[in-house]
Amino acid sequence: MSHIDNVSSPPAGFRILDLFAGPGGLDVAAEVLGHQVTGIEWDTGACATRRAAGMDTFKGDVREFRASFFPHAQVLTGGPPCQTFTVAGHGAGRRALDQVLQYIERLHTAVRPESRQSWEQIFRTWRKISEELRLRELEASEVKEEKRTVEELRAKRRKAMRNRLETLGKSPDGIKKFMKDLKDPQALEIFDEELGDLLKEFGDLNHRLNKLKDKLEELGDERTGLVLQPLWWVIERSRRPGSEPYEAIVLEQVQAVMPVWEKYAEVLVSLGYRTRTQLMHTEAFGVPQTRRRAVLMARLDQTGLPNGPGLDRLPTVPETHEHYHRVLSPARPAKGGRTDTLPLYTPEPWVSMEKALERARKISPSKVHKRPAFTVISNYGTGGVPEARGRRDHDAPSATITGKVSRNRVVHKGTDTDLSRFARFTHAEAGVLQTFPVAYPWSGNDVAQQVGNAVPPRLALHVLRQVLEPELSDDDARDRLKQAVADLEAWKPGNPVAFREQGDWEGHPLTGR
Repeated sequence: MSHIDNVSSPPAGFRILDLFAGPGGLDVAAEVLGHQVTGIEWDTGACATRRAAGMDTFKGDVREFRASFFPHAQVLTGGPPCQTFTVAGHGAGRRALDQVLQYIERLHTAVRPESRQSWEQIFRTWRKISEELRLRELEASEVKEEKRTVEELRAKRRKAMRNRLETLGKSPDGIKKFMKDLKDPQALEIFDEELGDLLKEFGDLNHRLNKLKDKLEELGDERTGLVLQPLWWVIERSRRPGSEPYEAIVLEQVQAVMPVWEKYAEVLVSLGYRTRTQLMHTEAFGVPQTRRRAVLMARLDQTGLPNGPGLDRLPTVPETHEHYHRVLSPARPAKGGRTDTLPLYTPEPWVSMEKALERARKISPSKVHKRPAFTVISNYGTGGVPEARGRRDHDAPSATITGKVSRNRVVHKGTDTDLSRFARFTHAEAGVLQTFPVAYPWSGNDVAQQVGNAVPPRLALHVLRQVLEPELSDDDARDRLKQAVADLEAWKPGNPVAFREQGDWEGHPLTGR
């Protein structure tokens, strides 16, 4: 396991099972708080990082595991991949979201106390849902293969039309305009029979391709099923005879997933949990980055009393820092910029990229470059305009760190002139902007994607502290967080830990075998 210098004993240690664990953002936060974490992760690169970081890991698809395999896990956490919902309200994203909500409602109907369904009946509902999803995935796979074939044929027709235009002596500009106008074939003036035949074939392929795209949107993809996994694990532990419910649950994802978490919460209340969903702005928790995360928190209600109005709600996680407002100073948030969360104390200014990197450089000068005042130019466009790259200066929080972070340019402040050798953030620097320790041993393939997909550990500190240590007073909670942040920054990896695979249960503390 990893080691941490000067760690104080936590109020209580929990055994946590982290689904879709990634490179270990939540895990390292839990570790500095004194909890034991086991993650399940399928990505080879993320598993390589976890191994180097000393994170206990089972490598494989979450669907190959069951809650009953880990009877000693007390807390369930995770962030199922939900990219299909990021366009919710527009076509495929909206349909995928509605489909998941319908599946959750079917599970809710099965587990409601008034339904009086046995475990066998509840499991039958899940099996039917799983079979429906499996058939959809198989059909989607066939449609994708057909779509690839149509796209290849379409590309050949495009090439054939270009060649025919060249044979007919059309100018390069004329050919370019013709190819551009293929988006609206009705506007094209056809003057050659062979070209006309090619254009008709191209149009037919376009029509066929659009129908296949519509079919894929209707079918969804495997992530539709993955987002249901944490809920089923909670249901299995709550309703399966001989099992004990998880004491707490923490799930997080992009903002578009909030309707899923809200629907989850309804089911969890029926299972005896107090819950809270919260949209969290990361910079309001000391992360040097603006990023919004939808978080679901739940704690088993052990009072034995029925949940009345408001009694099924956990308190929100208190913010500790100001929200970032581009046109104002850190100390002067715009009116109405606060959320419904209450601070533990007077909020501090948000943390800038410069400040975070300076702190990390003091710990590890070799891993963080010393730069003059800089501006980061995002790889992404803004406002739907690809050419309008987002810009953030060094004295502001970073824009959202994504899997494209390695493509962001670092330039002299207020210019487009690259900072010579330091024109890109290193893996360590990108990790620091996600609040990973500067010593975090990023490994394996596509590290930028690992960093971008990870839970910011500092955000995880706040959520885990709130859900797992509700007995602390405000003063104790503030001191606990202060120490945890210092421990997180100073964290260093210990000995690597080889990952396990499904079936390798012997001697594992969560399996009891």
